[in-house]
Amino acid sequence: MKANDSIVEKNISFSKKKTKKEFNTKIFFGKFAVYFLLIAVAFTCLLPFYSMMVTSSHANSDIARKLLLVPGGEFIENYKRLIDTVPIWRGFVNTVFITVTSTVLNLYFSALAGYGFSKYNFKYKNLLFLAVLGTMMIPGQLGIIGFFKLMDSFQMLNTYWPLILPSISNAFGIFFMKQMCDSSIPTEILESGRIDGCGELKIFHRLVLPLLMPSLATLGIFSFIGKWNDFLTPMIVLFDNELQPLPVMIAMVKSQFSTDFGAMYVGIVISVIPILIFFSIVSKKIISGVTAGALKG
Repeated sequence: MKANDSIVEKNISFSKKKTKKEFNTKIFFGKFAVYFLLIAVAFTCLLPFYSMMVTSSHANSDIARKLLLVPGGEFIENYKRLIDTVPIWRGFVNTVFITVTSTVLNLYFSALAGYGFSKYNFKYKNLLFLAVLGTMMIPGQLGIIGFFKLMDSFQMLNTYWPLILPSISNAFGIFFMKQMCDSSIPTEILESGRIDGCGELKIFHRLVLPLLMPSLATLGIFSFIGKWNDFLTPMIVLFDNELQPLPVMIAMVKSQFSTDFGAMYVGIVISVIPILIFFSIVSKKIISGVTAGALKG
């Protein structure tokens, strides 16, 4: 009997070891598949940036004829032709001013309007919110003629006002911040602020805005990138070349009969770097907000 029990125990032990080994093998292949997928996605996302960097360092003849994978030695020459053609750093300053001002206005007024729609009850509230959502259904290009005439009647053409003022009323921003206020701002905090004697604006600035920081960082990325890459509106409302932002100046490198691809790619590289820096800064806020939300859940 003892010999039989020993054999059974050995079989059970062998079976457990086999099961554990199969389990570890499945975990290994699962991790391998996940890492392989992540590396493939990262490679796919980074490939256009790498190609852009590499292409900006080659001559026009090579850019037109070859698939370029190795950096060349023409970056400085391309850069010199670029600054000889357009005042690229003037365009850089113009773009920074327009983008930063518009993003700040967009974030503040979107948070203010979203907070109002979320936490206050007033007459025709739902109708007004539907009207805000309705503006998202209309492509912006359809209203460009009316927008041009409106800015002309206000004598704002060839100034930065037509590029900055519309950021105050961003329908997507208002909708996004209303959703965030609904889920992230407890009404009890607002009531405690009123009991302590705070005014409504003070409650918004001291209590609501700090709680909305991760959401503002997320909206800020969309607003910053959208305004940084805006091409159509500046091209229509600005007539002075010195006032143009980067995207329009980069397009000026292309003439009627020829295109300087090397200089154009250098301009694109200069325009992309600030976006990457801005994203790397605010992405920490987004990740912290997601982590906080996961811990609360």
